[in-house]
Amino acid sequence: MRSGKTSKGLSGGTALVALVLAFSASGAGAQTMDAALARAYSANPTLNAQRAAVRVTNENVPQALSGYRPRITASADIGASITEADTPANATASGRHSRNVARLNPRGAGIQIDQNIFDSGKTRSSVSQAESQVLGARATLRNTEQNVLLDAATSYMNVLRDTAILTLNRNNVEVLEEQLRQTRDRFQVGEVTRTDVAQAEARLSQSQSQAILAESNLKTSIARFRQNVGAEPKSLAPGRPVENLLPRSLPAALETALTGHPAILASLHGVDAAELQVKVVEADLYPVIGVRGAVQQRYDSTSFGDNRTSASLVGTLTIPIYEGGQVYSRTRQAKETAGQRRIEVDTQRDTVRAAVVSAWGSLEAAKAQIVAAQAQVQAAETALSGVREEAKVGQRTTLDVLNAQQELVSARSSLVAAQRDRVVASYAVLSATGRLSAEVLKLRTDIYDARRHYDQVKGLAWGTQTPDGR
Repeated sequence: MRSGKTSKGLSGGTALVALVLAFSASGAGAQTMDAALARAYSANPTLNAQRAAVRVTNENVPQALSGYRPRITASADIGASITEADTPANATASGRHSRNVARLNPRGAGIQIDQNIFDSGKTRSSVSQAESQVLGARATLRNTEQNVLLDAATSYMNVLRDTAILTLNRNNVEVLEEQLRQTRDRFQVGEVTRTDVAQAEARLSQSQSQAILAESNLKTSIARFRQNVGAEPKSLAPGRPVENLLPRSLPAALETALTGHPAILASLHGVDAAELQVKVVEADLYPVIGVRGAVQQRYDSTSFGDNRTSASLVGTLTIPIYEGGQVYSRTRQAKETAGQRRIEVDTQRDTVRAAVVSAWGSLEAAKAQIVAAQAQVQAAETALSGVREEAKVGQRTTLDVLNAQQELVSARSSLVAAQRDRVVASYAVLSATGRLSAEVLKLRTDIYDARRHYDQVKGLAWGTQTPDGR
């Protein structure tokens, strides 16, 4: 996209619509598309929230691994007891009534260890399920990253487009104000009629209304930019398509998308997790073998000064017989959920396929529209110049000049929109194929590594602090 200067008569070349106008880059301090995307990548709250969701999911793995580890509990108790015993006189050797009072402070402490030996594969399936959930969360994060970057790129181009259109409309207002002044002067000397003046006034009011609407659209786009990028747009450089990163053909794009799109991969990992959930639930129907060890120290249990130490090591076997049908129902439910996840994979593939075809078609259409719009602009410029010259000698009316002027503005606006659509469509194709990422775009920012947190927590057996110190 090229930039150029425009005269008040809107007779400049088509370089005007290179989207480099009021927010155009004119120095080394210009904000580029890559800089905006890098900021969105590092600061967008939606993306950061999804990163936090991945870290939450990572904790499922140490929770599942805990099934292999022992359960250790300690207990302690202390109390007081009073025992009174009355013995009648006829029951004693001395023939006297006897009464004994025993005051004790029974207390003790102990520790118990339970170790799982065999749980019918429940822990093993739980660990595999947690790992599948982690992989699915990472794929979902990649998909969220794509959506955030695409929204940021779209916002960037919308600001450029709306800025250019606003400048076109403001320039048109200036031209029509001059046209109205000239028409009134000619009316004063009798060269045109009152009708010509009214037509010029009406067209000026229309252009003023369009300028107000364009300004409103720009404010909306700026607000969206702030939402998606995290900063106000200032001195934006021209956006450029990323067609060099795209597959060479639609079939190649479809193949890339269907084999590597993160949304599809997330669905596949969801199927794995759902199938493993069936095994986790079914394990409750089978025996569990474990070992329990306990050590206990007791004081004053039966008499004052009593001191007892006990230790035990017991093997346990638990065989479920009937639990009211709950586990059977949960198993059937888990199987149905797994079937639902498989269907969702097909749905996701269809969604991705449609997105690729749609984005590819939009890109091809935008390219064709740019060629047509450039020809339209050139023709409209020539027509406007000719109509003005003919109007000077009375061969054209004021309305003819106004119509030619409006056609040129419309043509240039169409070219601006087509150029914006080409850039956005190229990013949309890259996103639809599953390759819109900070790495592929080579953004100058720190790349978030989801594996780092996973490696930090997967083997943690104790501690409540997160790796970032909280």
